[in-house]
Amino acid sequence: MAWDAYGQLKPRGPATRRQTEAFAALCPFSPFAANEDQIAAARFPDAPHLDARLGRHISCHVGAVAEPPFRERGSSGGMVTWVAAELMRRGQIDGVLHVHPGQPGQPFFGYRISRSEQELLAGARSRYHPIHLTEVLREVRAMPGRYAVVGIPCFIKAVHLARAQDPVLADRITHMLGLFCGHMKSARFVDSFAWQLGADPARVRAVEYRLKDANRPANWYTAHLTLEDGSTVQKDWFHLADGDWGAGYFQNPACNFCDDVVAETADVSFGDAWVEPYSQDGRGTNVVVVRAPLIQRLIDEARAEGRLALDQVDADFVAETQAAGFRQRREGLAYRLTWTKRGIRPVKRVAPQAAGIGWRRKLVYRTRAAISRGSHRMARLAAITGRPQIYVGWARRTYTLYEALTYHRGRLAPILDRIERMTKPRGGGRGS
Repeated sequence: MAWDAYGQLKPRGPATRRQTEAFAALCPFSPFAANEDQIAAARFPDAPHLDARLGRHISCHVGAVAEPPFRERGSSGGMVTWVAAELMRRGQIDGVLHVHPGQPGQPFFGYRISRSEQELLAGARSRYHPIHLTEVLREVRAMPGRYAVVGIPCFIKAVHLARAQDPVLADRITHMLGLFCGHMKSARFVDSFAWQLGADPARVRAVEYRLKDANRPANWYTAHLTLEDGSTVQKDWFHLADGDWGAGYFQNPACNFCDDVVAETADVSFGDAWVEPYSQDGRGTNVVVVRAPLIQRLIDEARAEGRLALDQVDADFVAETQAAGFRQRREGLAYRLTWTKRGIRPVKRVAPQAAGIGWRRKLVYRTRAAISRGSHRMARLAAITGRPQIYVGWARRTYTLYEALTYHRGRLAPILDRIERMTKPRGGGRGS
């Protein structure tokens, strides 16, 4: 994997026929790779498939870890690190592959293998940064043992596909812990933070995407940068030009063609409870989707012992906490698939479909895609010229349109609202 000009990781290497065929079966976005339904059916044959949004699962929960210090150390309710630690305590695994802050002189974040609870806690919290698994998978191949891997949906799927090709990985990677995902950002996202916080990106030494504060709502994200002289700068995301996650600034292009929100191939998946009253609780709250019987036993026993404060919920509750993500990965994906040329159209579980989507909603999806593409180019231009305002000014202008389309607010909203009223079909009576 190598960095491109836009701060994204891309595969590099020779393109012989044999290697191309092997890669085609390994890449999680390849039409020649097994899809999420096929992988989940093989791994969880006894788990019911009753909801297409969540995939196969045994149970769903909302809550947090009651056993300290997991909730306090995590970005949300602490469940990801707790499950990994519990597997380690019970001798089910010897190590956990997950993302840690980088060492001095290295990228801000990278995968490492934790072999103790303290190492696990040191790698807690959310990292919205490009990373890859190359080195840690090499370490797994070299060091016998049983391992769990923590990752977003495409990473978990990629590990499944790698295990299918590599018997050593199949034997040693025994547990998959998934993270709900809206999309991934490029490394330029950190540059944007620095520009808007009045710092030189070259002086940034550490990044915290979600500075936790128990006295503020959990969904009030705060960007926090540590500079080379030890000083810090921070600002709430809603004051940033590109702080609305759903608008898609710096989104990886592959994310436009993902149909897995909740890591359907993972043994257990974790997200944030973005519904009231949980989103107001600054301590953080998880939603959890369980697919593997072993994980279900761990959770049931810990709940009975008072170590977990979890309530069981249904699939609709979990889907509602990720409603925007499901719209983007279902309706939005169906519409985006109609844009692609037939010969290179990705094969997804969502069928191409444009009918039934209103013009305003279509424009939302078009605007998101344009923002994603444009943000990479404008940020690169700003970096090359040394003029951050080229990007920041562009981001604020594009958000004006996105805000009016999506939230019906801002100075353009009245114009769009009037157009929508004028173009709405007039029916002949009630219910038409």
